[in-house]
Amino acid sequence: QVQLVESGGGLVQPGGSLRLSCTASGSMISLVYMAWYRQAPGKERELVARIGRDDNTNYADSVKGRFAISAGNAKKTVYLQMSSLKPEDTAVYYCQAYFPYNRYYRGQGTQVTVSA
Repeated sequence: QVQLVESGGGLVQPGGSLRLSCTASGSMISLVYMAWYRQAPGKERELVARIGRDDNTNYADSVKGRFAISAGNAKKTVYLQMSSLKPEDTAVYYCQAYFPYNRYYRGQGTQVTVSA
């Protein structure tokens, strides 16, 4: 069993920055990749960024050049550095861990609000 806890969300003005953290407990030995998703009110959940066990990264087009995903040793901690934030980045951000055979775990989410 894996548990994920996100932190670092909050209220920030447009153009500002935030760093989200996700801390994992449990065995991550067979991890395939870690990802950040977000879901805004009335919208579907969307993939923001992901990082593989080989540290290969992928980003949604909407955040390329503004967000950066990174991870600590053994992917027990994953970060999402968000810069040049826009109001449309407002959402609940979730950390997810993916394992073989479509097994995955998701955290409880952290709210990010970008507003003047």
